Amino acid sequence: MRRQRGFTLVELIIVIVLVGVIGGIFAMQLRPTILGYLAVGKRAALTDQANTALRRIVTEVRAAVPNSLRLANAQCLELVPTIDGGRFRAGPDVTKTGGEASLDYDTAVTEFDVMTPFTTRPAPNDLVVIGNQNPGDVYGRTNVSTITEVLDHTGADTWRGVHRLRVTATRIPFGYEDGRFVVVPGGEQAVSYVCTGAGLVGGRGQGTLHRVTRPIAAVQSCAVPADSPLLASNVASCEFIYSPNQGATQQSGFVQLQLTLADGGESVPLTLGAHVSNVP
Repeated sequence: MRRQRGFTLVELIIVIVLVGVIGGIFAMQLRPTILGYLAVGKRAALTDQANTALRRIVTEVRAAVPNSLRLANAQCLELVPTIDGGRFRAGPDVTKTGGEASLDYDTAVTEFDVMTPFTTRPAPNDLVVIGNQNPGDVYGRTNVSTITEVLDHTGADTWRGVHRLRVTATRIPFGYEDGRFVVVPGGEQAVSYVCTGAGLVGGRGQGTLHRVTRPIAAVQSCAVPADSPLLASNVASCEFIYSPNQGATQQSGFVQLQLTLADGGESVPLTLGAHVSNVP
């Protein structure tokens, strides 16, 4: 009979042990590299989320109604957004026989001519804000009117202006002389950025950052409705700092936004600042 040959049980065990040892050595060498790669990916995702959220806030801060930023606390920033603006007719044209519509200091009117074209055409129920000197004006609605109709001047009427706005009764605030107004979207009259539940547990941020829209109101609210858009999750810390009068002209404020996101033991702190034009 031909003799059969093969591996003994001892030889097989030795091979398995050697393969396990070699595999363990490779795993120990590759593990830091793999963990480092995963950590970089997580930090990049957290950085992108934080950067997107803060830049969204800065974009709206720069386009907000002048002097409309206010803080209820360091985690609750509110502003009144704008979609466009222009110059209003501040008096009659003495070379014409009439027909123009102008704003006055003494008498409230329900229509006025706009001397500059709109980039974003307003619509009925949008708001007009004129000469906002401080948050109390716009949030108290003392210089706010509602658009009821938007008309265009054409042909022989173009001397009167480009557009005519019909609004609820309004006038020029006393002491304001620059002749400008801004348009606030009727559906998003006031915007708040609110951080809630910020904290760090087990290497993971517990808080959230939301964008909340609501009608203009005298009292600032930091409540977050369930349907409010989420800008950032995994918030470990969040702080908004606002100085309304920064600089020699006392007309340029400065806002500083600080946001730290954490997840899986990785933490990304990000700070973004922006100048705020407070010239009405």
